[in-house]
Amino acid sequence: MAKTITFNELRKIKDQLPSGSMRKIAERLDLNEETVRNYFGGTNFEKGQSVGIHFEQGPGGGIVTFDDTTILEIAEKMIKD
Repeated sequence: MAKTITFNELRKIKDQLPSGSMRKIAERLDLNEETVRNYFGGTNFEKGQSVGIHFEQGPGGGIVTFDDTTILEIAEKMIKD
């Protein structure tokens, strides 16, 4: 099921992640680390891909729609723990 949040909310989640989280998420899901960074708004598409996320411009940084919330769920759990 798709989920939508603001880009600013996504960046807030990213900023709360402990150091090394991108690498840990990438290893857990067998993804390139740059792909995980791109999920959080990065734009390195030479080394990483865009997976299950769509950005739309607008107020507050715009909105972000997730087709696949797996990375987001792992990040939120890492913040909580």
